Amino acid sequence: MPPPRFHSHVLRSSLFILASSFLPSAQAVHQKNAGPEKVELKFNLPPPVPLSPEEAMKTFKVEKGFHIELVASEPMIESPVAMSFDDQGRLYVVEMRGYMHDLEGAGEKEPTGRVSLLEDTDGDGRMDKATPFLDNLVMPRAVLAVNGGALIAVPPNLYFCKDTDGDGKADVKDVVATDFGTQGGQPEHMANTPVWAMDNAIWSAGYSTRFKLRSGVWQKDTGLGRGQWGLCQDDFGRLYFNYNSDMLRADLLPTEAFTRNPLLRNATSINAKLAADQTLYPSHPTPGVNRGYDPKSLRADGTLARPTGTCGALIYRGDAFPTAYRGNAFVPEPCANLVKRFTMSEKDGIVKATNTAKTTEFLTSTDERFRPVQAANGPDGALYLVDMYRGIIQHQSFLTHYLIANIEARKLETPFNQGRIWRIVPDSKERPQPVKVSKDVNLLTHANGWVRDTAQRLIVESGDAATVPALKEMITNKSALARLHALWTLDGLAAVTPDLLRLALTDKDAQVRAAAVRISTRDLALDLIALAAEKDALVLAHLAIKLTSFNLPDADTAVAKLLASNGKNTLILEGALTGMRGREAAFAKLMAGQLTKDNSVQIMPVMEALGSLLAQANKAGPFEEMLELAAAQPQGGAMQVAAIKGLASNGGDPKSKTPAKLLWLEAEPASLKTLKSAMSDKAGTKLFASVAARLAWPGKPGAPAPPKIVPLNESQTALFEKGKTVYATLCAACHQPHGFGLDGLAPPLVDSEWVLGKPEILTRIVLNGLAGPLKVSGRSFNLAMPPLPQLTDEDIAGVLTYIRREWEHTGSPVEIKAVTTLREQNKGRMAMWTEEELKNLGKKPVTK
Repeated sequence: MPPPRFHSHVLRSSLFILASSFLPSAQAVHQKNAGPEKVELKFNLPPPVPLSPEEAMKTFKVEKGFHIELVASEPMIESPVAMSFDDQGRLYVVEMRGYMHDLEGAGEKEPTGRVSLLEDTDGDGRMDKATPFLDNLVMPRAVLAVNGGALIAVPPNLYFCKDTDGDGKADVKDVVATDFGTQGGQPEHMANTPVWAMDNAIWSAGYSTRFKLRSGVWQKDTGLGRGQWGLCQDDFGRLYFNYNSDMLRADLLPTEAFTRNPLLRNATSINAKLAADQTLYPSHPTPGVNRGYDPKSLRADGTLARPTGTCGALIYRGDAFPTAYRGNAFVPEPCANLVKRFTMSEKDGIVKATNTAKTTEFLTSTDERFRPVQAANGPDGALYLVDMYRGIIQHQSFLTHYLIANIEARKLETPFNQGRIWRIVPDSKERPQPVKVSKDVNLLTHANGWVRDTAQRLIVESGDAATVPALKEMITNKSALARLHALWTLDGLAAVTPDLLRLALTDKDAQVRAAAVRISTRDLALDLIALAAEKDALVLAHLAIKLTSFNLPDADTAVAKLLASNGKNTLILEGALTGMRGREAAFAKLMAGQLTKDNSVQIMPVMEALGSLLAQANKAGPFEEMLELAAAQPQGGAMQVAAIKGLASNGGDPKSKTPAKLLWLEAEPASLKTLKSAMSDKAGTKLFASVAARLAWPGKPGAPAPPKIVPLNESQTALFEKGKTVYATLCAACHQPHGFGLDGLAPPLVDSEWVLGKPEILTRIVLNGLAGPLKVSGRSFNLAMPPLPQLTDEDIAGVLTYIRREWEHTGSPVEIKAVTTLREQNKGRMAMWTEEELKNLGKKPVTK
């Protein structure tokens, strides 16, 4: 399948060809949004003729000062969707040869895909040797050269493959992950594009797990899934990605920090939108797009005005282009047959992308089979493009009647077995030469970012302690980028010392200081607390992340002082909030102690944010603590208003349609009377009413009967305590200690209807597992809970009792004998449960 972006609003005729290969014509449409059945083809252009690479070359228009060169084409490669250079300049290319052979999606189930290894044996810049590195694959979709081989994605698996006998073909094929997409799943919405980032972790688009290679072993931990098709980084290790209709986004702060606080779902520091102006300027009419029937999609001349199939973005980090192009973003839009360029700027850690085009683009083509789906930096400093070259790129699951009509009228279904790799270089007399990379520390000073990244990777992969002295010496190199790479390389080798970090914490470059903060551990807490003179917003944001992760009184006090001066800065505030889960009310008291007449404007956003998190947490105790704090503030003052405004925000999941949870208190809090008197103006009265409506206590007029909570007896209490241990050691990694889960990995347990529903349903899930999709608290998840039959009946009864009574839950305990009975009833069952099966239990006999 081509890059996932092609399915959005407007797709060229070529997209149509790809999209048609899954279902018969009558069914090969977006089932919920296929558009009008009767369509008018407003722009009746003649069917385009498939062009040879030499003919296609003449259709390109590149920004002045550059030209395009062919690197590889059919029959050497077919339907390329991804590529990755190894350290010797060889090129791994993913060929999704089964994608969309017709409008019914023929070909997707066939093992016709492959990953080819291309080589330029005579040094002329054109690949002349191709070897099927891994063949007979069903819809392969990603590759990353790593560790002398390559990570290759063939859903649902991610493999590490290696050639050990020198024939160019993989003879090692180890499974690294089994959840990297789903076999036969929607190809536009699955994990892709693994990237070895500056932090020595391998991140992927559309996937929430990151990998680290340590001593030859693949280690996994969690991040946050982002993007749709394509992932890259800038010189400082920030990750960039996009979505079909949004050309460029980025994580301005490390996403792993945000996994600590699942209530920060709407944080703007991650998945940040960078480009306000995304106007497109194709060089010819592009009527064959998915929503071409919508007058907002196409201009009067038939050209696509806004992105609909964006994918494979790149931050250019090479050394072949003029200096003005370094750090620019180059974004393919295959539906419009173009590549857009954005210039990038940064202020206080906030990155902005500016559309450089007024009436044109960096690269356009009048060949509507030109489908750039990935841009990449090369070992020669040039910019490379993967061109899927075909008519249809829209997957059949998303086809509209309009696009189908265009495809059929303009004969865009075939051919589907072509594809090219292009290179864009400056108009200079000499062609830039590729660099072959080794674990030479001096290569960390190279002007080409691809060379620096590859050298860092090779050194970390090797674990070679002999490189450490040179790396330590490089910490004082005149190049800030070299110092940054040296610091992260030492971290990858587990060779960073406190003294090196203390030196880096005082570096004149803010990015180096920020990295030093990020790498620092708890034993440097005093040094971090002492960074009182720091002024850079990005460094302060990283400092707030790190200090709140320590959960130390002095560190929290330092953060409170930091926010008292910088609370209005969203980056710094959100960084601090990542570590405050479960400590919001206590931290609000710290902030109240920092209040002066001069810093009120900085503290108010913090108080409101903390109140909002408490409103979402749905826990009566901390909510009441915040009320008491608000009541103790000056009547009608800014602090009081900010706290109540936060508590009055939507207490439920922002994506949930269910109303906010009613919070039960033991008695009417005295703070309500104080606040009702204080919040007496029109706006204040409305806020107070919203807060008061969430609270209930015995005897409150109009309140429902309070929930009946049966105390646990001695044996049940023992089960609860045992379950607490089981949860901490086995369940908390995914569902998190706070029970709010982790987006993309595990749904929330807090206030979940599954947790608080029938205990026998929970027991069956633990025994046999649960395969998505399913809904939890109004949100949809498509995940798999693996079976845990190795747990004893006592373990299962304990952990289920724990999650049904922790977090202010009032569910009944689970008895050991009930687990034993269900285990016996389902002992022959091998398949995981589905949501539908579990909901129908009791309506019909259970199938084993």
